[in-house]
Amino acid sequence: MCEAETALARGDLDSATAAAEAGLRLAQQTGHRRPVPIGNLVMAVSATRQLDPNVGLVYANRLRDNALFGHSSLMAGQCAWAVAQALEARDGTASIACLLVDLVHDKAMTQELLVSQPAAAAWLVRASQQLGDETIAARIVSLAGELGARNRTFRTIQASAAHAKGLHEKNAAALDRASALHLDSWARASALEDASAVRFTRRSEHDQAAELLKRAADGYRTVGARRDVLRVASKLRELEVNGGRIPHRTGRFRRTGSQLTDTEYAVADLVSQGLTNGRVARQLFISPHTVAFHLKKIFRKLDVSSRVELASTWTRLPQEHTTTPGQVVGYVGA
Repeated sequence: MCEAETALARGDLDSATAAAEAGLRLAQQTGHRRPVPIGNLVMAVSATRQLDPNVGLVYANRLRDNALFGHSSLMAGQCAWAVAQALEARDGTASIACLLVDLVHDKAMTQELLVSQPAAAAWLVRASQQLGDETIAARIVSLAGELGARNRTFRTIQASAAHAKGLHEKNAAALDRASALHLDSWARASALEDASAVRFTRRSEHDQAAELLKRAADGYRTVGARRDVLRVASKLRELEVNGGRIPHRTGRFRRTGSQLTDTEYAVADLVSQGLTNGRVARQLFISPHTVAFHLKKIFRKLDVSSRVELASTWTRLPQEHTTTPGQVVGYVGA
């Protein structure tokens, strides 16, 4: 479990998932329940970033069960954040409004989260801004700043405070500083993406903004954060930079013989889980019309005629390992 936490802190999602899965198996075999919340937390966050929010919610619900049964190692702030990320990915930011309010107004819980997860402060500020709640955003910035002032020798806390403040104040220089300070590769990519958004508001910095966005895509792709790669690729398409063709890693498995492009594969995988076209579109940062277009091609290639038949076929298709960590296998724009 320590291995899983360390890998997640580095942003290495594949290693974090593998270690957490091994730890959860050992906990079940030996009856040691104390470390279980750690494994569930790592799995919830990793699955959400790897474009599988349904699995993320499974582990988030297990975290709730851990809380119900009073596991002494439960990290309440981190658990609430894991649940919030999975819900936001599946149902949108509006679905977590009440959760954010409850989390942020419990100072002890929020401080525990901000100390342990350097990416959390900026994520909470961003979500609050999307909800139009500047009060929550300002409180997070204040709490992160207090922690930074009391812990000046802790690099991750300084990175967290700089990132949250730079995002709140739309300060590109502070975001640049945060990206350089972050030890968490995912958080570093997040700071680059935020810096790009700020610089894009100034016409003279459009080229620099595009370059930062491409660096963010590289960072997300390296750690296997497929959902974030797709979002950044969508932004690059809007900027008409490089045609939006940003290479990314697929999931841990590919289906044999489907002849699907990476985007078709992602659409088929989500539809087979029961998601509507609207939800699939939100997950992949494309329009529902584009989802329907890909779905027609998927039906033809797999020789199926309905979503139910696709789901049944999808579970029967054989699986094979075709990627190794860091391997580039396709393009978002495919």
